[in-house]
Amino acid sequence: MQEQFQSGFVNIFGAPNAGKSTLLNALLGEQLVITSAKVQTTRHRILGILNEPNYQVIFSDTPGIIEPKYKLHQKMMLHVKSALEDADVAILVHDITLPMEEFEAIHDMLKLKVPVILLLNKKDLVKDKGSVDGIIKQYKEKFKIQDVLAVSAKSGKDIDKIMPAILKYLPEGMPYYPEDHISDRPVRFFVSELIRKQIYDLYQEEIPYHTAVLIQSFEEKPNINVIKADIIVTRETQKVILIGKGGSMIKQLGINARKAIEEFVQGKVHLELFVKVRPKWRDNENYLKEYGYNS
Repeated sequence: MQEQFQSGFVNIFGAPNAGKSTLLNALLGEQLVITSAKVQTTRHRILGILNEPNYQVIFSDTPGIIEPKYKLHQKMMLHVKSALEDADVAILVHDITLPMEEFEAIHDMLKLKVPVILLLNKKDLVKDKGSVDGIIKQYKEKFKIQDVLAVSAKSGKDIDKIMPAILKYLPEGMPYYPEDHISDRPVRFFVSELIRKQIYDLYQEEIPYHTAVLIQSFEEKPNINVIKADIIVTRETQKVILIGKGGSMIKQLGINARKAIEEFVQGKVHLELFVKVRPKWRDNENYLKEYGYNS
């Protein structure tokens, strides 16, 4: 007798830098979403689709929950709101090394009405390994959450325990997406995200947070993909930093981004980058729409 097929939306929530994107990549076995040691790397809601013979899980990585300062932040929090509305199962991710009070604030704010799995991430950073079971017990008792797991998304430790917990709650139903889909986003989106990741990795302080990446053209030629992209900043001084002395920084950014894109598209890439100044773009509705930050 064939097993019943299960399918549903499993949405991931948590504070900035809790490890949500690293977790999604680990669950999918793909480097689908960009990660960085810097907070607020994720700005969009990104679906990652896991297809197996008896189930399809549509994971949703959401921006870290913050108090909005710009319209950009407001749109990021709208992604969190939409993920709350269509979740079949919620995964809450919390850095196990941080105080319980920080998790409590997010837990109480979300007011989840679906089954919840709490993942206490970064267990590899806990010095006293024997204390992990005690920490799990404290969270279970305090928040009345049945499924609390300590994992390390970065190392992959105990990630294999997550799917059995999800499948306990995943509804029966037909697949939402064809089995060869890994996301709902087009290639252009991931190309812009890969360029943005290199900006996070290469530049310091406020530069990554003031930048947006817009793919102006993506031309698939027989032997090479020709990509032209604009990097948007808010001030001339940021443009100078991005370009670097004698163009050294933008050249390195281009090299790093091209390598990452070639790995992603599995083909040769010619990449051209242009830096443009758009003052206060993070608070401008038209710019936000143009750069793909639609509510």
